[in-house]
Parts: sequence; C-alpha cells; structure tokens
Amino acid sequence: MTIYLDAVWALNFFLDLMLLMLTKALARDAVGKIRIIFGAFIASLIVPFTLFFPDSFINGVLGKLIYSFFIILCTFGYAGFYRMMKLLLLFYFTSFAIGGGLTGIYFMLANPVSITGNGILTFNKGYGDPVSWLFILIGFPIVWYFTKHRMDEHASEKIRYDQLCEVTIQMNNNSFMTKGFIDSGNQLVDPLTKRAVVICDEIFLKQWFSEEEWKQLEEVHHHLALDQVPEKWQHKVQMIPYQGVEGKSGFLLAIRPDHIEIHYGSQKLTTSNLLIGIQFGVLVRDQSYHCLLHPQIIKLATIQTA
Repeated sequence: MTIYLDAVWALNFFLDLMLLMLTKALARDAVGKIRIIFGAFIASLIVPFTLFFPDSFINGVLGKLIYSFFIILCTFGYAGFYRMMKLLLLFYFTSFAIGGGLTGIYFMLANPVSITGNGILTFNKGYGDPVSWLFILIGFPIVWYFTKHRMDEHASEKIRYDQLCEVTIQMNNNSFMTKGFIDSGNQLVDPLTKRAVVICDEIFLKQWFSEEEWKQLEEVHHHLALDQVPEKWQHKVQMIPYQGVEGKSGFLLAIRPDHIEIHYGSQKLTTSNLLIGIQFGVLVRDQSYHCLLHPQIIKLATIQTA
C-alpha cells in the first residue's frame, strides 16, 4: 500500500487552517493570520507523527486532548484558563459540526446501506478512495461556509430578538399589538414638533384602514397631495421632512396615534407624544417585527418607571 505523505499532510493542514479560522471567527478573536497558519502547521504535524510513531501516547484520547490544547496555545496564546477552555471547546465544536455535516452529506449521497438476501449490509469506500478525497476537498469548504454563515446569523438574530418588545398602538378607537425592534439607528424626529418618529410597515398599519383608504394614502405618499387623505384621517396625518443615509431628502407620511403602549422588560410606557411613520412595504422579510422604535422612547420609559 502506497501512502502519499505530502498529499495527506497538505490536506490535513488545509482542514486545520479552516477549522482554526472558523474558531477565530466564532470567538471574535483578533489573532493575526500568521498565528493561524502557524497553529495549522502545528496541528498538521500529527500526520507524520502518527505515521512514524503509531503507538505514541499522542494517539490516545488523553494525548489528543493535550495536543489540542497545545494547538490552541500556539494559535491564540495564553490569556487565562477560562479563555483557553472556551477556545478549545469552540475548536472541538467546529470540528464536530463540520465533520458531522460532511458525514451526513456523504452518507446521503453515497447510499452506504444496501439490503441483501442475508439482511442489511453497510459498506464504505474508505479514506483511500480518490472520490472520497475529492468529496472532502469540495465539501469541506461548503460545510465550513454554511456553518460560519449560520452561526453569524444566529448571533445577529440573538442580538435582534433581545431587542424586541411588545407594542400596542391605538388609533381611532382601535388597538392592535405587534413586535417592535429597538433601532438605535432610528434618530428620526419631526423638526416642527420635536416628536420622535416610530416606523411601522403596511402589514401592521393596514389593519386600521380599508383597501380604498390605503390606496388613497399611497397616492398621498407618491404625489405629496395631502388633500387626498381619507376624511376621517385628515386631522391625524402629516408630512415629515427627512434626510436619508445617502444624503437624499424626502418626505415621510406620518400619523398621530391616540397612544402607544410599549413593554420593555419589566417596564411599561404609555405615551402619545410621538408620530408613526408609514413604511409602504415590509420592514423585514421574516416579518419578525413590524415596528422600528425610537431609542428615545426607551430612555423615557426608564425615567417614568423609576
């Protein structure tokens, strides 16, 4: 049996490099590229070591744990036992996640279970098979990217859902509840009344309007024709001038609510001293919230509940 040590070593280095890069990304660590490459080289040394010293202590479970600790130490340095354990567990998590993903895809595509007259027979082509190596070379980056992308999304979603709260809006004697997102980037204020502006999308706001009334509001929005506002809403609708992030100016159609009730943790705020800007469309594709809250409201809630 011929073993191409250089090919196995190079492949192992490539896999270890990507695992350490993913560990760095998940840990939000600022370690440099040189340290990552050095750590991957140290990790890949286990290939020749295992080949020439098959009975070594390193090949056991405890030995691999110690070697993994050494890899993390060489890559990220030592800044406390807690941080080392966190990085070590992340390193194992990425290894298991990507390894499990590759195994699942391989078994799904390769159909490794066949039924014979004697019962169920499982088979595997083995690590030496050229197709298996090609599968790892192609599949590993794909699973790596999927894992990193999903973890990044999970982190952003966790931050987002931590900033969601229940919002109840009352207008024209009708009240409806939705989820609101505390948007620190929303600094929109009506320049005339100095009222903070909350943005709500059409999915939520259309509950107060008939189809005809909503079409009239769209016409008002497109043509800036306030005389076309539905009659029962004329005393509540106004235009707010604003400037977008690109420097472009425009006008936002806004409604004065009767009052808004916001539940933020254990705090509760009821106020009418703000405006509701109309978003003709959806705020987010997954519709997890329909309202962008002004951060000034949360400050006010803290004061009122103190």
